Amino acid sequence: MRTIVLIFILLSFAEGALAQVARGYQRTSFNVYYGTSGANLQGLNELLESHGQAPMPNNYRSYGLSYQTRFNDFIVGAELYQNNGVATPFNDYELDYRTTRAFINFGYSFTEEGKFHLIHYMSIGMGYLNVEMLQEREGETLDQFLANPAHGFILRKNDINKGSQFMGGFLTEIGFEVGYDLNLLPSEEVVTMIAKVGYSFNPFEESWKINGINFDNLQSGAFVRLGAGISLPEKNYFYRDASLGLHLLYGAHFTRPNKLNSHLKENGFEPFEGIPKNLGLKILGENRGFLYGIDLYNLNMEGTADQDYDQSLSSLRIYGNFGAKLIDIYNWEVGAVGGLGYGNVRYSLLHQRKLAFPDLIDLPDYDGELRNGGLMAKPEIYLSRVFPLSKKNKLALVGSVFGGMEIPLGSYKLGTVSMSQFMSNPYLQLGIGIRP
Repeated sequence: MRTIVLIFILLSFAEGALAQVARGYQRTSFNVYYGTSGANLQGLNELLESHGQAPMPNNYRSYGLSYQTRFNDFIVGAELYQNNGVATPFNDYELDYRTTRAFINFGYSFTEEGKFHLIHYMSIGMGYLNVEMLQEREGETLDQFLANPAHGFILRKNDINKGSQFMGGFLTEIGFEVGYDLNLLPSEEVVTMIAKVGYSFNPFEESWKINGINFDNLQSGAFVRLGAGISLPEKNYFYRDASLGLHLLYGAHFTRPNKLNSHLKENGFEPFEGIPKNLGLKILGENRGFLYGIDLYNLNMEGTADQDYDQSLSSLRIYGNFGAKLIDIYNWEVGAVGGLGYGNVRYSLLHQRKLAFPDLIDLPDYDGELRNGGLMAKPEIYLSRVFPLSKKNKLALVGSVFGGMEIPLGSYKLGTVSMSQFMSNPYLQLGIGIRP
């Protein structure tokens, strides 16, 4: 529901910008980013120092992607970031954290049409937080893990491992973006180099408090991000010759974790029921029938393992896609793409009753997790219906159905049990998006 509300706000901002479209200039782009951000870990570091341990670094790495449309001087877009801390030794354990943030943003361009642009923007969104202190146990079989899963603790807020729809909270960013176009491609698209500076912050005090400790500072701090992407300035193309759309995906993958379930039952745990659902994003560009883009979505299953543990099985998938549009007539479209990317699988057992900080750091053995990853490939076909929002502008609403088959290029072992059968599956996704 939170995701739907954010998409509605995004579409509202886009609709509010339609009045500017009639004045002429329009530009759409998507970018990928890498950067670093600061985090004030004073409270957590004081706790570590009191135990004679080295403090955690006050920074983390960020990976992200964004979609942005410019109507003259008005900017509206969406961004998704994964932020990873630097693992720090603590006795025989490793202390680490990660966050995921999804934003919509809007802003104002200080520059007119041209190769150089300078934008001031503000973002609003939501997030997820994972703080863990785990002990690596090499060479362990799945049955050995299930017999004694506790090898540290995992604290989660708005747990997307249960499903992307669980992401929540309220987060904001404010910053500046500077970019420059490079005419490196033989087509109408241009390569854009991007730099962003700004500040992320959590406006509500103690909204990221878990087990008696406040982690608000992990969601706040100054950032610097560098990126590159593809941009479509309006002067370079005509409608229906080229486009770049953003789609929200929801679907099902027709597979079951049968091997994992058999081991769960043998060890006294409840098996997972049903099939995994997914929620994600698709950026799909076109140039005279040639298709390209990025898919990012998260498969999830969750439930109760026994009277002490909750369990989740999640799998993140990210693909780069290339293909061709096969049919385009009367606003109906049919296309085919092939994707190559990365997938992981993560099985978590979280104890329902844990000590509060600071006692938890002295008696940490409550939770356990197994994870693995590797390359994935997929063929996909889609059917879309385009709904132009008016005759006076080029913004359209797009409804789509995507279907395909995912092919794992690895064994994806949890312990000694291969999860490749679970990772290999046909899928069906419904998408709704915008396409300037």
